Amino acid sequence: MNTDKILNGKNFSEQILSEIKLEIDAITTRKPSLAVVLVGEDPASQVYVRNKKAACTKVGIISIEHLLSKNTTQDELLNLVRRLNNDNTIDGILVQLPLPPQIDSKVVIDTILPNKDVDGFHRYNMGSLALNDPKSCPCTPNGVMYILDTVVSSYHGKHAVIIGSSNIVGRPMALELLNRGATVTICNSKTKNLASITATADILVAAVGRPKMVKSNWIKQNSIIIDVGINRQSDGTLCGDIDFNDVIDKVEYITPVPGGVGPMTIAILIKNTLRCYHQNQRILK
Repeated sequence: MNTDKILNGKNFSEQILSEIKLEIDAITTRKPSLAVVLVGEDPASQVYVRNKKAACTKVGIISIEHLLSKNTTQDELLNLVRRLNNDNTIDGILVQLPLPPQIDSKVVIDTILPNKDVDGFHRYNMGSLALNDPKSCPCTPNGVMYILDTVVSSYHGKHAVIIGSSNIVGRPMALELLNRGATVTICNSKTKNLASITATADILVAAVGRPKMVKSNWIKQNSIIIDVGINRQSDGTLCGDIDFNDVIDKVEYITPVPGGVGPMTIAILIKNTLRCYHQNQRILK
């Protein structure tokens, strides 16, 4: 296997975190802080929260956890978010998704102040991205762009195909690529003739949550493949939406699972937290 083809997100993320740590170490006043809210005991969410806390510790960001019962009401959660909004010692607020069924995640996201929205999901931040005036950007798509920028010199004339249209990945991913000048097609698992569309992609981003769905006959020779999917197989191992071993000989570059996009999501979250810190410091002056 040609390891030069593999885009190692872990290495990129460590570089970003090292740069952030240097910047935070130089801050002589209050250090940046992130409030993380976890409702319920979803195992995957617990893992994500632990990883985010570890990244905060690594760079010197103060991480404050709020662990709430799965029976928490929407009003109780909104009251907590409002308290965090009004707390000048809190720079970023992250409410871990998914939330229990009794809570409307859209209402919660819209309650977070845009200047404390480290996930980049608030409609103001999403709208700013749509207008090519990005503020806090959704972490996973922005992390993907960081990876792509290391191997793509110009997006003009490139056809980018995205499988998946969620507000978390697919839609903001399309906006990120449009803003760079790519020609973008966004699909989903029900798109007709999906394989024939993906086979025209210079850049393919798979974010649909179907294990090893994309095979070598789905992709163009020497294309760049970004695998956002993370799926647990019956033997307990993880795989992406791309059949890595089947496509590796055909691609120019590819992200692995695990160790590709995942670490970048957390690195961008930390970067967004630092950005919110600087923005809030300006507001308070």
